[in-house]
Amino acid sequence: MSSDLTDRPAGDIWIFGYGSLMWQPNFPFAEKQHARLHGYHRALCIYSFEYRGTRDCPGLVFGLDRGGSCHGIAFRVLEQNAEAVIAYLHEREMITGVYRPRWQSIRLQSSGQPPVRVNAYIFVADRSHEQYAGTLPDEETVKLVRQGRGKSGPCIDYLKNTLDHLYELSIQDYTLARIVTKTLATEG
Repeated sequence: MSSDLTDRPAGDIWIFGYGSLMWQPNFPFAEKQHARLHGYHRALCIYSFEYRGTRDCPGLVFGLDRGGSCHGIAFRVLEQNAEAVIAYLHEREMITGVYRPRWQSIRLQSSGQPPVRVNAYIFVADRSHEQYAGTLPDEETVKLVRQGRGKSGPCIDYLKNTLDHLYELSIQDYTLARIVTKTLATEG
């Protein structure tokens, strides 16, 4: 983690949330803004062995995967809290090492204002990790979402929460909406 701290920008830091961090950051922040990350997209590309599944019965969770762009929430963390927040995020997100944390340029998107570029801390899917699922057919994705249940509850709840929060932010994620609809339709 020390390289993450040495590479950290001076002053306050920004954290980019694209999944559960959007509605459940669980760390102190001074402000939050809509943001867009270019070069990565939100994808159900991580087998969950802890929070939304188990090794024997995995679920699927989001990762940032190469290509496209991703709308989310950026949280500004005061400088005096930065080290503790980064440590907390590592404990939360790096439980199995499936993500590669890094600093990446994002665009803050305030209503009526031109976008502002800042460096933010993000967690990118590690494509070489055993939990990297890549792009799966809808049928396999739905199966994993239906079966996934871990320490944080059912996988479908995680997807519905993400979709609900994206709608609140006026962000459309048609792939996620399709998967949630198909999963709910098969729950019978």
